[in-house]
Amino acid sequence: MASSSSSSSDADGHENLLGLGDDRSALQKHVAFFDQNKDGIVYPWETYRGFRAIGCGILLSSVSAILINLALSRKTRPGKFPSLLFPIEVKNIHIAKHGSDSGVYDNEGRFVPSKFEEIFTEHARSNSNALTSEELMAMLKYNRVPKDYSGWVASWTEWKILYFLCKDKSGLLHKETVRAVYDGSLFERMQEDRASAQKKSARSV
Repeated sequence: MASSSSSSSDADGHENLLGLGDDRSALQKHVAFFDQNKDGIVYPWETYRGFRAIGCGILLSSVSAILINLALSRKTRPGKFPSLLFPIEVKNIHIAKHGSDSGVYDNEGRFVPSKFEEIFTEHARSNSNALTSEELMAMLKYNRVPKDYSGWVASWTEWKILYFLCKDKSGLLHKETVRAVYDGSLFERMQEDRASAQKKSARSV
């Protein structure tokens, strides 16, 4: 989810949030935050460090790293022998897109503006530009595909972590925050904010 100042749309209505000269999909950029050495591969320890960088605790970061890489590694490496290092190939991340989601990413990992807007037009009741916890849960139930249990769990986990980390003092998850998740710009901002807060804390000691 990101600033739209440099975005453009293709003929099919898919928005490029990445700026000119960047041919990665929004989903690839979303995942690229965790590719810390920018080699196109995300290993479990990079996933762990990424979660820690945005403010998650050791336990949540550890569990997330294990589950995410276990779930996505083989799917993003079609035709290759399974690796015990459980790498995720960023270029193939669209192959691992789970069901029961919002549809904001299409099957190629591109951002679909109409689906993003639908999150709020269909589910934001108390505030047109934000979701409450109850509205978020209603959206997750609305998006469920029958018997797609793994998709239910994946969607619930992603959105609940986002809500836990990014809700405001009134318990609202704002539209601009949700948008910034979709291309990973939120992660960069959270990392910068956390680093800045740590520096201020260190100076005050």
